Amino acid sequence: MSFSLDLRYHICRQPIELQVFNSVALELLQLLADPDIEIRDVIETINKDPALSIQILRMANSSAYMGRYKSETIKDSVNRLGAKQITNIAMAASQAALHASSIPIVNDIMQGLWLHSHACAIGCQSLAVSTGHRELGDQAYLAGLLHDIGKLYLLKAVEQISLNRETRFELDRETVLDVFSDMHVEQGFRIMYHWDIPPLYSSIVANHHADSFDPHDTLLAIVRLVNFNSIGYELNTYPRFIQPHDVVPEISALYANDAILEQLESDMRGSCN
Repeated sequence: MSFSLDLRYHICRQPIELQVFNSVALELLQLLADPDIEIRDVIETINKDPALSIQILRMANSSAYMGRYKSETIKDSVNRLGAKQITNIAMAASQAALHASSIPIVNDIMQGLWLHSHACAIGCQSLAVSTGHRELGDQAYLAGLLHDIGKLYLLKAVEQISLNRETRFELDRETVLDVFSDMHVEQGFRIMYHWDIPPLYSSIVANHHADSFDPHDTLLAIVRLVNFNSIGYELNTYPRFIQPHDVVPEISALYANDAILEQLESDMRGSCN
């Protein structure tokens, strides 16, 4: 750890309630836990947040999701894409809005983090399908989107510290990247636990940089492989903390051949368009 203990102390003092999730998107995620979920419940929940509704429609009609038909309403989007996919889009749309800051250096890093997280979401869903795990596609998308949520929390914390006139910290890119390396996994898991995110995704946050993994944990293997490859695809601008050092075990566990990896690269690069 090359940043000061004083800075770490102030980061740890920041409230855990710093906004890293949209309340409506969280409500949608909790709705999905109900096997008897009704489409009308999904639509009513989305409509609680008009700004989010607009972003969902915009994203649902983007090249990544639109397919053959354009949706004119939230109801059209839900009926066309289904509750799980719409919940993923809602989470992505709300996360995109949260990756912004009035502090230039923080905002710049947030924008890079969003591009990485969204590319990983698209990549994880693509890899799940191409490796014969289509049933994990929606979960893989959300796992890829949220795996680095600890970094967003840390950026929000650093932002608050910087805006506090009682503290005196000179923020620079190197310091922020050191904070990421040292704290993003532990803080990410803490955030997931606090907001009662399903353990499936909390486990991804906790273990996507672990030294080893259970080869039978397909979802974790997908996230680890996609996250690692994002560096080579230039979709991870801040790879200070590179672990694992290779993904041979993940490739073997997923039976990912060259054609699958080429498709993964294409889909992840395409997510930036």
